[in-house]
Amino acid sequence: MAREADEKTVLGSVWLRAEPASTRAPLTREDIVGAAIGILDKEGLDGLSMRRVAVELGTAATSALYWRVATKNDLLELGVDEILAEALVPTGDGDWRDQLAVLGLAAYEALDRHPWATQLLASHAGLGPNYQAYTARLVEILTTAGFKGIHLDAAVSAVFHYVVGAAVTDAAWHSTIHRSGLPDSTWANAAGQHLDIEPEALTAYLTPDNPAGPTARFTAGLRVILVGLRPRRLS
Repeated sequence: MAREADEKTVLGSVWLRAEPASTRAPLTREDIVGAAIGILDKEGLDGLSMRRVAVELGTAATSALYWRVATKNDLLELGVDEILAEALVPTGDGDWRDQLAVLGLAAYEALDRHPWATQLLASHAGLGPNYQAYTARLVEILTTAGFKGIHLDAAVSAVFHYVVGAAVTDAAWHSTIHRSGLPDSTWANAAGQHLDIEPEALTAYLTPDNPAGPTARFTAGLRVILVGLRPRRLS
């Protein structure tokens, strides 16, 4: 017991501890994580509590959750990794840059669908199986393309850090709009006057399916990075 307590304190991650032993508890870890994601998608980080998850699952006792998930922070870690499963999409057998473009866009869109997960990436290390599987896919593609050693590490970081950075930037915009309580277009009209930006331009900048919007910017930016990558040794 002392060793387990030390690991919880020192290692600080649900992924660095053994899963709870099998019990008769009716709820599975998957049930709990799924309910938490549903709440987070609707209400954001402020709306999540273990009691709220228990109510969502139809049980009045939060103790039913603790058999499977020790803390709220563990639940958030589990939730973030579950979101990254959505990025593990087929990439086809095209050029390595095209394959990376598919994986990059899939991760960006997954984080865009669940902006609360994007907020947590700054405080929750990528130790879960889906995070690791996603990174392994990047490594596999780049290794096949001829990247090695420190250049391989740098290329993986360039792609993944760009994905996360773009997702964080866009999530911050939408979080600001959400806090205002205004529709996007109304907010853009009012904010544009303060920022000395044409409201139409600001609206386009924030609209996902607009040619000047975040998805198009992300795709173009990722292509710039991929074009700049070469399977050669760093100088």
